[in-house]
Amino acid sequence: MVAADLISRARAGDGDAFGELTEPCRRELQVHCYRMLGSFQDAEDALQNTLLTAWQGLGGFEGRASLRTWLYKIATHRCLDARRSASRRTAGEWDVPNVEPPEPTRLGEVVWLQPFPGALLEDAGGAPPGPEARYEQTEAISLAFVTALQLLPPRQVAVLILRDVLGFRASEVAGLLEVTVESVTSALKRARASLQRRPPPAAGREPPPAAGSPAEDAIVAKFVRAWESADMGALVALLTDDVFMAMPPMPFEYEGREVVARFCASLFGAGRRFDLIPARANGQPAFGAYLRAPTGLRHGTGLYVLTLTGDRICAMTRFDNSVLPWFGLPRSLPSR
Repeated sequence: MVAADLISRARAGDGDAFGELTEPCRRELQVHCYRMLGSFQDAEDALQNTLLTAWQGLGGFEGRASLRTWLYKIATHRCLDARRSASRRTAGEWDVPNVEPPEPTRLGEVVWLQPFPGALLEDAGGAPPGPEARYEQTEAISLAFVTALQLLPPRQVAVLILRDVLGFRASEVAGLLEVTVESVTSALKRARASLQRRPPPAAGREPPPAAGSPAEDAIVAKFVRAWESADMGALVALLTDDVFMAMPPMPFEYEGREVVARFCASLFGAGRRFDLIPARANGQPAFGAYLRAPTGLRHGTGLYVLTLTGDRICAMTRFDNSVLPWFGLPRSLPSR
């Protein structure tokens, strides 16, 4: 009865009623858009487009499915339009003055990848996944999984997320995408096969420690001590043999302990030292990195996100300093 009253008022032009109607779904829709697009900024644009479309089209909502399902339909189509427009961020240039990085192992394809702030995930519970979901929610927001999704064709991404992450039934997904159930089944089969052929870098590893657990805290503390003191021996000891490092929007990617260690050593060259401020991104430990300047000021140089396996680090992803404000981190810190 409450929802029906809100819909009636919203259809009559009551913006507050529309906001109250859609607010419970807002954060989970943003996460959905992020999974599909891999970019925090693009996801926010898609979310705003979704809400505008829903506001303008509320008169056509017939109630045959839930309002949440209707909003997911709009959001999915807005994301499919964005994926097909190919208006993605282009690869960036190396942006660290006076640092010469080693030759990358390879060049990454998903240069538009951005991190998702952990504080926003805390509000994104929404409805629990349906019984047919195949992924844990923590895995389904990890950088490795979101990156792997970006390499799939748009329709396959939509079907995989709706079926295997959110647990919608095949018939529901067919209705959302306005295709046949057979088309959904075929797209899902191809998407799963593609992920198996190109598993995320962390696939098949020992699971990470639970978020906020003493085990995670111990690894994080060791990493901070090693990074802030530029202790390469201690840092290397934390890395797996096949540790992977990426740094979007720059396409540089490094794989293997030796080359990742050389990259880190290049950052610490010429006496450069950093302070780390903790954060969380994509459900993973993250740090704002601040370069200590001779003046005493500390300038934000980027955000590092760690992927853990057991008691080791199996991946690091470096983002430029433009993302720091999303995590409540300043561009610079005063002298200590």
